[in-house]
Amino acid sequence: MNNKTEKVVFHASLNPDPKDKLSNEQLSEIAQAYMQKLGYGNQPYIVFKHSDIKREHLHIVSLRVNENGKKINDSYEVARSMKVCKELEQEFNLIPLMKGQRQDETPVKKIDYKAGNIKHQVGNITKSIMSRFYFQSLGEYRTLLEHFNVTAEEIKGEHDGKPYNGILYCVTGERGNKVGRPLKSSLFGKEVGCNALQKHYEFSKAAVEKKKIRESLRSVIAQAMQKVNDREDFKRLIREKGIGVVFRENEQGRIYGVTFIDYQNRTVLNGSRLGKEFSANMFNELFDNNSKQRNEIKHRATDNQPRKAERIRQNESSELSPGSVFSLFDVGQSGDDYEAENFAREMEYESELRRRKAKFRKKGRQW
Repeated sequence: MNNKTEKVVFHASLNPDPKDKLSNEQLSEIAQAYMQKLGYGNQPYIVFKHSDIKREHLHIVSLRVNENGKKINDSYEVARSMKVCKELEQEFNLIPLMKGQRQDETPVKKIDYKAGNIKHQVGNITKSIMSRFYFQSLGEYRTLLEHFNVTAEEIKGEHDGKPYNGILYCVTGERGNKVGRPLKSSLFGKEVGCNALQKHYEFSKAAVEKKKIRESLRSVIAQAMQKVNDREDFKRLIREKGIGVVFRENEQGRIYGVTFIDYQNRTVLNGSRLGKEFSANMFNELFDNNSKQRNEIKHRATDNQPRKAERIRQNESSELSPGSVFSLFDVGQSGDDYEAENFAREMEYESELRRRKAKFRKKGRQW
């Protein structure tokens, strides 16, 4: 046993397009090819098929240590996995994943509280977001979580004279109210905890600057603001460019926060991070001015009928959801994947039971 290897369980999920009608034999061939190309071909592994997200997908569980106790090379494993997936798409003539496609299929879905196993559902959502999106603050991270009826809070305190920081995850209802008890981030592994988030903020900041995502986003939004007639028109214009927006309002209907989600670049940015001209105050002025102009025209043509005020705490571009960028031929590796680890332990336990029974029967025959 290699005691230096902390994460001994390997887990991957392969998610073909629903239009790829594949038999069990074909799925098995894909799984074998995937493991062979990734360097796990000689390892024992288990493949099982799921259909819990309205389409069939595979889970593969194996070990990261070979029979000699040597760790399997996992350098750049995520990048290599994606490359392998692209190769498999061509080899098996599968529908490839393209930007902007498969928006109606979402491997991660909103929390279903009645379905139970909340820890598993929250874990899937948090890990998927962490591995796929750039964000630089807890607020931006929370914006993504709220799409799936989850929120996060940072907890600070002191224990035995030592300060500590932690993250609590909570399930929310459709109106944003908290449901059930909060869950500590440690339940899902270190990868979605406070330290991991801080590192992710820095990583995201560097990536956004390097790829000049902020500059391209500013240009698209500025053009839409010049052409906009009202809020819905603005949402439609940027949605056509693959951008979603979340407006946060107080009880009086005044916008106090705005966050943009660039789905193509998988980036979340608060409006203030783009510049003062994209802050909440600017959008209040923009929509108020356009609204006054429209009202003046309407008042001339119709009786002055008061309109019902729209009171929406969170007004989001829902036609383009964050789930649209979760790859359907995707690899979800995680050394802290508790479902995979539990499954592997169960398989190991059953294997040990079978071995003991066989040994017992053999001894019985000797008597």
